[in-house]
Amino acid sequence: MTATGDLPRAHRGLIDDLRAALVAQGDPERAVRMQTYMKSAVPFHGVPAPAVAAIERDVFPRHPLADYDTWRDTVLALFREGGHREEWYAAVALADHRHYRAHAREQRALEVYEELVVTAAWWDVVDTVAGHLLGGLHAAHPAWMALEMRAWASDASMWKRRAAILSQLQRKDETDLRLLYACIEANLPGTAVGGEFFIQKAIGWALRQVAWRDPGGVVRYVEANRERLSRLSKREALKNVLKSGEISAIP
Repeated sequence: MTATGDLPRAHRGLIDDLRAALVAQGDPERAVRMQTYMKSAVPFHGVPAPAVAAIERDVFPRHPLADYDTWRDTVLALFREGGHREEWYAAVALADHRHYRAHAREQRALEVYEELVVTAAWWDVVDTVAGHLLGGLHAAHPAWMALEMRAWASDASMWKRRAAILSQLQRKDETDLRLLYACIEANLPGTAVGGEFFIQKAIGWALRQVAWRDPGGVVRYVEANRERLSRLSKREALKNVLKSGEISAIP
């Protein structure tokens, strides 16, 4: 458990009440199954996701966070001290809470999200941070985030690369395609992590989101890059297009 001496504004009441509620509702047998499924070195309390969400709805409003520093320190303390994975999930949920949307969209919050991504280093936390928290920063600071995500897409951390690729999942018509394609280009097979399952899957997922609104554009992109994209990325990108019958086979 990491010390929190550098997080003086952390709201201990919120953290203590949340942890006590998770312990009280924990199920050791379920915890083992959850840890096995998630292939996690970090244990679980054994609290299902709907119950965790209910605890958050009860605890968070009872402990309002006064300012950005208190929000940041509480999120990081929950995460750094989190001896169980549900505490990690609660930290991400607190970061994304509607009452703190202004804090979550400050540029300096990116350092918080970077720590969550690099420390968690697994899809359950990384994907939520990418889609919601990084997505919110895109909405607030699109030009700045484009530069930051281009850097993340070539980072030594595979999980920062995945987060960059997935960071526009919720942007719909606001998706910056030039940025998305740049993030993909930095992670195609033959690049540092281009052979990784989690990278290839992310590329396909990101393209599939674009295909909901522009299936023809994604088909053209996949066809133009058929020799460069992995089979997995192409299959994921075109999954819904294939179902609709617009194409009959993966290029």
